[in-house]
Amino acid sequence: MTRETEFRILGPLTVCRADGRPVVLGGRKPRTLLAVLLLARGRVVPDERLISLLWEDVRPATVDAQLCTYASRLRRALPARLVRAGGGYLLEPGGTVDAEEFERLASAGDAALRAGDAVQAARLFRVALGLWRGPVLADVAESLRSGEEARFEELRLAVLEGRIEADVAAGDHLSAVPDATGLVHDHPLRERAWALLMTALCASGRPAEAVAAYHRARRILDERLGIAPGPALCAAYERVLQPISGG
Repeated sequence: MTRETEFRILGPLTVCRADGRPVVLGGRKPRTLLAVLLLARGRVVPDERLISLLWEDVRPATVDAQLCTYASRLRRALPARLVRAGGGYLLEPGGTVDAEEFERLASAGDAALRAGDAVQAARLFRVALGLWRGPVLADVAESLRSGEEARFEELRLAVLEGRIEADVAAGDHLSAVPDATGLVHDHPLRERAWALLMTALCASGRPAEAVAAYHRARRILDERLGIAPGPALCAAYERVLQPISGG
């Protein structure tokens, strides 16, 4: 199987050629330029957008020429097509982008879970999560990184929750319980995570702990947000109570 150039943004920005050699990208500005173009997914990024991200404070008088220089250097370094178009730049990677592969695997995992193939769904979610190498775009301009970090983190957490749900459905409670426990510890306001923990505990024969988890979640939501548990969390609680009450 022929390898493709790999563009990786789920962690420090790196590019690996088809022969395995890394591409030397240079400092923060060329890295930021490449990251913006990759995130655009084949759309033209206007000069003004690029300039505002590369020069966050004072713009030099020669900013247009400097942008052109960075683009030319990137074009020479990359095994990809970088073109001038419509008052901006457009990148055609001609290889794989880990963020796009992550979303493709996540979508396939969701489809498998809906179709009742929990084992396949868990496998796809695990492969997707394995693409992460650390904080997204850890070495680009802060104005770009901060704008993308929350979006990608929400995607990652949704896939992690999907994988836990698939593990529970597949009967893999040994993985599901500790992973759900860690998730609610790190993200105590995510109601789906609490519902998954309760489901995993109940499926493991620990309904009393599932009930206790619900009451912890209810208390945290009340204390921190001033809200009651939502429908999904309440429904999970009702499911936990059924075997206890003999219903």
